[in-house]
Amino acid sequence: MSLIYRVVSSVPHILFKPVYDLYESYLFEKVKSRPERIPKHIAIIMDGNRRWARILNKPPWYGHLFGSKKLEEILEWCRDLGIRTLTVYAFSTENFNRSKEEVKMLMDLFEKKFKELIHDRRVHKYGIRVNVLGRKELLPENVRKAAEEAEQATKKYNNYNLNIAIAYGGRSEIVDAVKRIVDDIQVGKLNKNEIDEKLLKRYLYVPNMTDPDIVIRTGGEVRISNFLIYQIAYSELFFVDVYFPEFRKIDFLRIIREYQKRDRRFGK
Repeated sequence: MSLIYRVVSSVPHILFKPVYDLYESYLFEKVKSRPERIPKHIAIIMDGNRRWARILNKPPWYGHLFGSKKLEEILEWCRDLGIRTLTVYAFSTENFNRSKEEVKMLMDLFEKKFKELIHDRRVHKYGIRVNVLGRKELLPENVRKAAEEAEQATKKYNNYNLNIAIAYGGRSEIVDAVKRIVDDIQVGKLNKNEIDEKLLKRYLYVPNMTDPDIVIRTGGEVRISNFLIYQIAYSELFFVDVYFPEFRKIDFLRIIREYQKRDRRFGK
């Protein structure tokens, strides 16, 4: 029976791939036909790696590994469309409460991927700047060092931005910004009457980062989970059922196509 199941389950991938490819090309052209409505900044909550691995009877690290590969694909999709900024939620402050084994596996993966970014020819060819958002002091020293080296190696680039939220919490970001503002008031660099929304943005983890046009959450959950709380006040939100390793370019393009149809009034 298992052999029959494997054969049958492979049929859609074989027979329908030309249809998928055709539909993907159609969507891509539709999206590109409205360049003025292509988002400048997309943020993604990369959810569902562990559940995807569980379905395959694999350990959690297997899902995280394939999730990292999916992120590389999404970077290519963004570049193809001219989307300049991608922000991803990789690891929250709450994620430290997971099992020691899983956290260790994730930290090893982060270190490996940061080191790969430093030497990735695409990063340097296309001018991708890497920014790490979060309380980096909570990371193991080897991971923090690799993250800072990736930032240093790409700080001169400004064509594209890859923002990686790790040891991150949206409320923590606001608290940390307020603390830095208070410090500057106490030493006379700021007057409290100067504080407004624009000034607060200068004190966030990535100063003056553009707000996301779109926030995507994979994995079927319908919540924000403490992600970019300040920045997404007027972002368009999309929640999809597919687990992150299964997220397809078709799904990505359909979201952008729907975004292009929405009327963004920003409260007006």
